[in-house]
Amino acid sequence: MNTKQRGITGLETAIILIAFVVVASVFAFTVLSTGVFSTERAKETIFAGLEQTKSSLRPSGSLIAFKGFVGSTEAIFKFSVVVESIDGAEPIDLTPPYTADGSGTDPDSSATTNRTSIVYIDNNQILQNVPWSVSFIGDDNNDNMLDEGEKAEIQVWLMNRTTGTAVTANSSVNYMASGGLTSSGTLLTPNDQFTIEIQPTNGSVLTFRRTLPAALDTIVNLR
Repeated sequence: MNTKQRGITGLETAIILIAFVVVASVFAFTVLSTGVFSTERAKETIFAGLEQTKSSLRPSGSLIAFKGFVGSTEAIFKFSVVVESIDGAEPIDLTPPYTADGSGTDPDSSATTNRTSIVYIDNNQILQNVPWSVSFIGDDNNDNMLDEGEKAEIQVWLMNRTTGTAVTANSSVNYMASGGLTSSGTLLTPNDQFTIEIQPTNGSVLTFRRTLPAALDTIVNLR
């Protein structure tokens, strides 16, 4: 009896096999490429995080606020905090934009260009690059770089301080022409909340968020 038989030739089988191999290869290449890209991005993120950690500040004590008078109104005119770098950190440039020598009116203008900036924020205003001065405690290598094992006291100035006038007298502090609180600004008074951000060029930002007490002493320890 005559029977009809149908099938495929070896050439057709080879074509189908090659098609499967090509599709599988493209899929494998895509998966591998995605995996390599994800690994590279993860590595970059890790290295960026390590770079941020390498150059960071930390407080070495409390944030201290100093009270003055504008007319008869009590207001905070500066802050002081001692900082140090974390263990194994890269040196941090603390070249200050201002100096304070305790004579005349502080702070004094300075011609230096600061690489570390300080931002002041409260419910009424944001002051970018607030005037600040620095003094190193102990061995400082006679430079403005905060190295491992060194400590520095940073003073953040919201207003000018007339050093020859007692702090309990009227008009012992004054508005600044720029940088700090100007005459159009809002004074920092009892019960106010505020934030100070110390921003080095590299590394994490050191942030202080505090609330002033209901009654201000001449020196307020804001733990």
